[in-house]
Amino acid sequence: MDISINTPALLFPAISLVMLAYTNRFLALSSRVRSLHELYIKHDNKHIIHGQIKNLRYRLKLIRNMQMLGVLAFLCSILCMYMIYAGYMLIANWIFAGGMLSFAASLCVSLMEINLSNKAIELELSDMEGLEDPSVLQYIKKKFDRE
Repeated sequence: MDISINTPALLFPAISLVMLAYTNRFLALSSRVRSLHELYIKHDNKHIIHGQIKNLRYRLKLIRNMQMLGVLAFLCSILCMYMIYAGYMLIANWIFAGGMLSFAASLCVSLMEINLSNKAIELELSDMEGLEDPSVLQYIKKKFDRE
């Protein structure tokens, strides 16, 4: 089955939006790293902040990989369009498949980073007493117990 030049072009808006989201995540993390760095320098109990810094460092690596895979998917789409234009349909199909796999891998790495983001927030909340992680059923039970 041959693809038209419009097929890889359809990925452009999707990849662009995902790359924008990745950039926003990177900017938020870099801001957090800077604030934690200042706190780390001033704080006496550095072991409290150490876990957050390790988490952020790993998440920054994941975001870098997400962005690289997204850019690779974007480049594959452009190259695929050129191969279609030049009439090399078999090569275009393989490049398009590679671009789709790269985009899918980027989204999978994004899922990993989102999971780590949730763990980082849990770490942030862990030093507050009385803020256990209740499930919806526990919340409803507590509400009925009060009444």
